[in-house]
Amino acid sequence: MHTSLPDFDMPNEEQVHLAAESFRLLSDPTRIKILWALLQGESNVACLAELADAAPTAVSQHLAKLRLAGLVKGRREGTFVYYSAADEHVRRLLAEGLFHADHLDRAGHAEARPDGPPGERATAHAR
Repeated sequence: MHTSLPDFDMPNEEQVHLAAESFRLLSDPTRIKILWALLQGESNVACLAELADAAPTAVSQHLAKLRLAGLVKGRREGTFVYYSAADEHVRRLLAEGLFHADHLDRAGHAEARPDGPPGERATAHAR
């Protein structure tokens, strides 16, 4: 049935696997906070820990996983490492996820969370 559609195209197995891995890594609220902070500009572990309301050791572990997945990159300056989002794709991916969450909240499909993403502000900054 689908093969009869002229523009039908399925992603290959490697693309599906890599996309699923990226979504898996983004399924953690602390990682979303870390990435959103990094989309505003580069930062170090201590600052990210404060912004994400998490322990520096936990943030460091999250950053290591995000770096291995290619979602963040690090820049060493002396003894400090400054992290940033890997590229514009990360911004679009996260902005769409937050936009979708905001849409669900406003439509009443999800429980309202008082500490949730800043809705309109989050998507406006991402553009």
